[in-house]
Amino acid sequence: MSESLKGLLELHPIEASAPCRVDSGGTWDIKAMALPLEGIGPVTINVALNLRTSVVLSPFEEGRVKISSQGFPKSEVFYKDQMPFDSPFGRFFATVSYFGYQGLAINIQSQSPVKSALGGSSTALIPLIKALSKASVMLGKKGLSRREILHLGYHLEDGISGGNCGLQDQAAAVYGGVNQWKWHYGNRSAPFERTSLLDRDGQRQLSNRLLVAYSGKSHVSARTNRRWIKDFLSGATRADWVLANKIVHHLALAIKEKDWGQAAELLRKEMALRRRITPEALIPITAELVDQAESVGCGARFAGAGEGGCLWALGHKEKIKGLKSIWGETLEPVRSARVLDCLVEPDGVK
Repeated sequence: MSESLKGLLELHPIEASAPCRVDSGGTWDIKAMALPLEGIGPVTINVALNLRTSVVLSPFEEGRVKISSQGFPKSEVFYKDQMPFDSPFGRFFATVSYFGYQGLAINIQSQSPVKSALGGSSTALIPLIKALSKASVMLGKKGLSRREILHLGYHLEDGISGGNCGLQDQAAAVYGGVNQWKWHYGNRSAPFERTSLLDRDGQRQLSNRLLVAYSGKSHVSARTNRRWIKDFLSGATRADWVLANKIVHHLALAIKEKDWGQAAELLRKEMALRRRITPEALIPITAELVDQAESVGCGARFAGAGEGGCLWALGHKEKIKGLKSIWGETLEPVRSARVLDCLVEPDGVK
C-alpha cells in the first residue's frame, strides 16, 4: 500500500537540507576495510561545509513520483509501482518506496559543484529522508531521529549500490560540525563512535585556516573505491593503509588542540602516503594544487576518492590567505574550476 502526499503538499510544501563535507582518512569507513582490522581503531575525520544540499517536496499527480536534480539534464517520472532502483535517481526512488509515498515531486539543489567528491548523492539522500520524515510527522506518524536517519540512509545506499559504501558522507550530513568517527561495525548496537573535535568557536577558527577548491573535473567514486578495496583485500597496500590510519588519529588530536601547524604537517604526511597507495586519485591539476599548498607550508589532500572533484587545504591563517591567491590564479583558466567560498557548517540536517 502507498499513501499520497499530494493533498498535504498542496497545503504545506516540505523542505530539508544538509551540509557536504571534506575528509581525511576516508575509505576506512567501508566495512570491507574497517571490520577485519577493527583492532587498530579505523578512523575518519570530516569537516562539514556550509554548501548545503536542499530537497523540496511538492505536490504531483496521484500515483506518480517525479525526481529532478541540479546537474542532471532530465527529470524522471514513474508510477508508484514502477519506480526503478537502478536509474540515476534509483536510490531516491528506493527511499520513497521505503516510506510508501506517492503523489509528490522531489527537487534536489546543491550549493556545491555536482560530482565534486564532497559527499554527492550520499549527502542528498539525507535531506530527502528528513523531508519524508517531516511528512510522516505531519500525517500523525512517528518521525526519525538523527541516528535513525543515518542508519536508513547508509543501508539504502549500500543496498541499492551493491555494497562497499562508507558511512562518513551521510554522517557528516546528519550531524554537521567537525568530527572524528571511529568505525567498529562488529558492534551491532553502535557501529560508530562520534567525537566532536571543535566547538563553534573552534569551527570559526578552522574556517579561517581552511581552503576548498573545485578542480573543474567531476568524478565517480565507486570505480576508485573498488580498486582501493581490491588492493587492500589482497594485502598489497594494507600496511600503508594502516600507517595512514595512525596518521589520521594524530591529525584528529591536532585539530582538537587547535595546533594548526601540526595539523597541516600531518595532512602532508597523509597525502604523501595517499600518493603512494592511490596515485590515480590525483590528476595533473590537483597534483599541482597539492604541491602549491605544500610549498607555502600548508597541507592539502583530495576530497573523497579524488580523480578530480575537490581538494582542501589546511594551514595557518596567513598561509591559507596566500594560498587562496595562488590557487585562484592556477584555476582561473580551467573551465568550471574555482576556489569555493565556504565555511565550516556547525549544523547538520534540518
